[in-house]
Amino acid sequence: MKAMTEFDPIRLEVIRNALVAASEEMNISIWRTARSTVVRETLDYSTAIFDGSGNAVAQSTRIPVHLNSMSVCLEEIVTNWIPLSEWNEGDVILTNDPYAGGQHLPDFVAYKPIYRDGKRVAISATIVHHVDIGGGAPGSYFAGAQEVYQEGLRLPPIKLVDGGRMNASILAVIRRNSREPEKIGGDIAAQLAALDVGARAILRLVDRYGIAVVQAAMAAVLDQSEVAMRSAISAIPDGTYTFEDFVDDDGQEAIGIKIRASVTIEGDKALIDLSGSSPQVPGPVNCTVNMAKSGVYCALLMAAGGGVMANTGAYRPIEIIAQEGTVVSARSPAPVANRMATGHRIVTTVLGALAIANPEAIPAAYYGVSYVAALSAPDASGERRVYFEIEVGGWGGHPESDGANGFSAGFHNLANSPLEMCEALFPVVFTRYGLIPNSGGDGEYRGGLGLAREWRLEADWGVLSGNFDRFRFPPYGLNGGKPGAPGRFMLTRDGNTKQLPSKISGVQLKRGDKVRLDTSGGGGWGDPARRDPEARLADQRAGYVS
Repeated sequence: MKAMTEFDPIRLEVIRNALVAASEEMNISIWRTARSTVVRETLDYSTAIFDGSGNAVAQSTRIPVHLNSMSVCLEEIVTNWIPLSEWNEGDVILTNDPYAGGQHLPDFVAYKPIYRDGKRVAISATIVHHVDIGGGAPGSYFAGAQEVYQEGLRLPPIKLVDGGRMNASILAVIRRNSREPEKIGGDIAAQLAALDVGARAILRLVDRYGIAVVQAAMAAVLDQSEVAMRSAISAIPDGTYTFEDFVDDDGQEAIGIKIRASVTIEGDKALIDLSGSSPQVPGPVNCTVNMAKSGVYCALLMAAGGGVMANTGAYRPIEIIAQEGTVVSARSPAPVANRMATGHRIVTTVLGALAIANPEAIPAAYYGVSYVAALSAPDASGERRVYFEIEVGGWGGHPESDGANGFSAGFHNLANSPLEMCEALFPVVFTRYGLIPNSGGDGEYRGGLGLAREWRLEADWGVLSGNFDRFRFPPYGLNGGKPGAPGRFMLTRDGNTKQLPSKISGVQLKRGDKVRLDTSGGGGWGDPARRDPEARLADQRAGYVS
């Protein structure tokens, strides 16, 4: 096999882009064929291409938390569950088990080996967040869970498709355990179809260039990413940098859950030690080690500024220590449904440490949470539906500009669900959706504004859950910048408004109740006294500040 330096650079670039294009074809396939709004509108799914040995090579522009963990998941599957020697043509291996390489139960990860002339040349992969997989709350985010068994149906790595033959019994079990069987069935079909789209794209590439050339190109792409990441790490001054940030609570007993990152830079290598983080907690904000690794990779890729292609090669110079039994590496059967609360905090903590090393390159904290809310209520026909939404907030200010307002950042990459579409499908009417004045942290460069999203229930009953964060510990500012405003979750009934906790399930609603979520703004960067007076005047004119 040719080394990267010997590979024709033009051909390598053509094949590299073809691999990315294959991932994007898969991405579009899911987008156009999925049934649920969480997939079709919020775009909570990801697609990728692996080489035949299980190394992630190329990915679509989707969810960082998914994409950075898919290689860790595959490694777990082939090491401890189904070795690659038992993968055959026509198979699809599926899991959602957080303790077998997955993240949390709504995320189904699927892999399809791709063969030509009896040789495994690649693997196509998809991960899809399904709208409901059972458990104690609609949307499968049960804030009261104390074991993963309470969070829904759990599937160890299995062959959903064996040699081209669908295991209809497994599919029936999945549908039977969901509050939205038609939607989850449709979304699984979209997920499987995308695997086939990726397989066809890879086989076209193999038929054009040959197996040996494509394999050599994949190896060269991985080497390229490794070189680029080593270069990015080398630009950070050597030393050890430590930072702490906090998850508000677990919705049950724990308050002020510490995430601690010690980042050691030595030449072109990075060691990230998360061992000082809090012990695992009773409530479902724990994450498994693959999730922790994903957060670290995300932070370092963000710090690299877009100059590194994310794949297994980029992860080679990075070593991660996450002590088992902590909130960043929980032991089974700890609940993990709201693992994103901790995952986002791993990202902001590692970035905070890197800001000590390179203060002129790292932004203040973004909103740092996936604002997940779910409503179960009957539609106009009386059919029970699950309305699931994920909101975002403000970006942190950075050394060149103010933070973006109400825009997806960091660990996830989600889209806005149009209000008109939500009103057409679910028994809700929106009464407010817009930016929150004064929510961005003040600074030389202001933090972005958070969002207010409010709706009224138009059904006789409803059951609501919310899984949020940044109510107690707002996004931090840097270099003298002020923190962003914290979030709020409110219920208004008969003219009386009360504030709800950041993590809650089983809230009983009646017709006419209003539910409002305020998301947090981003932290400010730099001393507010240095802010340009013209920028302050522009903020006032735009209504960003009062």
